[in-house]
Amino acid sequence: MEIRVNPTRMEYNRLKGRLKMAERGHKLLKDKRDELMRKFLELIKENKKVRQEVEAALSRSFANFLLASAVMSSAAMEEAVMYPKAAVKVDVKTQNIMSVRVPRISVVDAGEKTEDATPYGFADTSAELDSSLAELAGILPQLIRLAELEKAVALLADEIDKTRRRVNALEHIMIPRLQETIKYISMKLDENERGALTRLMKIKDLVRGDETA
Repeated sequence: MEIRVNPTRMEYNRLKGRLKMAERGHKLLKDKRDELMRKFLELIKENKKVRQEVEAALSRSFANFLLASAVMSSAAMEEAVMYPKAAVKVDVKTQNIMSVRVPRISVVDAGEKTEDATPYGFADTSAELDSSLAELAGILPQLIRLAELEKAVALLADEIDKTRRRVNALEHIMIPRLQETIKYISMKLDENERGALTRLMKIKDLVRGDETA
């Protein structure tokens, strides 16, 4: 379906300019979409790897925690983990990926060292509880990286969808309409030129007839 316009030479030139800009924008958006997809697949691959590592560590920690629960009383367990000893401070910044701002999180202050971070003495606790908490403390960097990746993947997926819709709108709606309208105007201009030429020839014939008469 063409765009409703007056079939004039000025409008023809204006729409040709719009078509050129639309085609350039279409190419740029396709390049952006392809680069976003490449980066998205890279992050998905890393996300899968980090998630598997984190899930494996959490499984080990949970297994040790269940063993500790079996050999310790619930009161002793609750008392041991009630007051955390370690504190973690993080710095959250952003990174630009193809105009998408994704988070970058880094630990700026981990407080106590991991081996000194247990909030209890070792006299009334089991080795399984120690192992469970040590496992959790050890995977902190991976947990932070996983959080980064999860958010980055979600943001990139949203941007890819928006870019894809813009590409499709240009490719299947705007550019074809402009091309159809330009074709329509070109045909009208050709018709007008032929009509003007026909009228001119008739006028010349009339003038020649008057001269011979």
